[in-house]
Amino acid sequence: MLVLSSEEISGFLRSYRLGCRSCWIGEDEGARLSLAVVRDLREVRAPAGPQVLAAFETDVLAGFVLARAAAGMADTTIRSDALHLEQVRAWFGRPLWEMEPADADRYFGKVLRATAKGTRLARSQALRTYFLFLEIRHKIEIHQLTGRVVQCPIDEMNRPRGAGRAALRIPPSAAQVELLFAGWRQELATCRKYGPAARNYAAARLMAEVGLRVNEASHLDLNDVKWELGRFGKLHVRKGKGARGSGPRERMVPLINNAGATLRWFVQDVWSCFDDDHARHGAPLFCSERRDADGSAARVGNETLRAALAAAAVRHLPDWPDRVTPHVLRHFCASQLYLGGMDLVAIQETLGHAWVATTMNYIHVHATHVEDAWIAGQQRAATRLKGLSP
Repeated sequence: MLVLSSEEISGFLRSYRLGCRSCWIGEDEGARLSLAVVRDLREVRAPAGPQVLAAFETDVLAGFVLARAAAGMADTTIRSDALHLEQVRAWFGRPLWEMEPADADRYFGKVLRATAKGTRLARSQALRTYFLFLEIRHKIEIHQLTGRVVQCPIDEMNRPRGAGRAALRIPPSAAQVELLFAGWRQELATCRKYGPAARNYAAARLMAEVGLRVNEASHLDLNDVKWELGRFGKLHVRKGKGARGSGPRERMVPLINNAGATLRWFVQDVWSCFDDDHARHGAPLFCSERRDADGSAARVGNETLRAALAAAAVRHLPDWPDRVTPHVLRHFCASQLYLGGMDLVAIQETLGHAWVATTMNYIHVHATHVEDAWIAGQQRAATRLKGLSP
């Protein structure tokens, strides 16, 4: 690097004309100017010792965990990512920032060759996220300590591929679902335990009417029903599913498609079978027969609602070849809303999907919907061509 003394700078400025020919920098003015010393990033430095690197690696991993927590990641997701990184680190035997694409090729191509696709995907995703953190937060520090430039070893050539699209879930038709709920509704008049039976029926109807997931329904509180909001009232879904374990994604679901009537019946006529304090903070909407330590009604479990729906489908929809699950009702809801004229973006917001492409996978049309659309298109084309014929 070239470093000039003040005398050399003054001499240089005296002989260099700036701007017009008549403007010269004087000796006194040039003496007041100086050049900033810039360090060359390629300067060779002594590598850090093993103890310094070990302490730095520990601090970096702790910072990664804290950053993911600050981003709102679920604790289970953070623990899973940390475990994946520890397993890769144990195999590699050196700090992960030293990994190169060839190392990732050996690890995913040999060590994890026979493991489940989900494991390979989760491990590669954790590794990619960690290297993104290194590049954003510690790229310069790592270069100063080791002389290495951080680069993710997972690229488009060795990135583990997914398992493909999930199996297509074709829900029952509207007539079949109505047959299911009609038979289930008749049972309520003669069942041995009216409260639990009516609770299971109401939860299943809510899944079919507004597409709630089973865990979203079970985590609803009584005060999550906002009767005063919107034209029909709304449900505050606080435990929505987050993409890639990012934590709950809240949303407001309007009580359309007869969901308001279902909830009013349940809250006014059934809820008191479980509890008598409607004003209690945190009182669950769908209660269990069990009691919490304070004597209040506990929250119903997901498996209870799943099992009740499956058993009702066996009794009242015996011709349906597949198991009726809450997710099948979610597909049914999306399909019915679409057939009723609701646009995809509105359905996406109702179901709580991050991407409209996911919503499109939930929509299945029965009968002659596609055929009718094709015939209508042919008729429009024929109408346009009439004006072109001689």
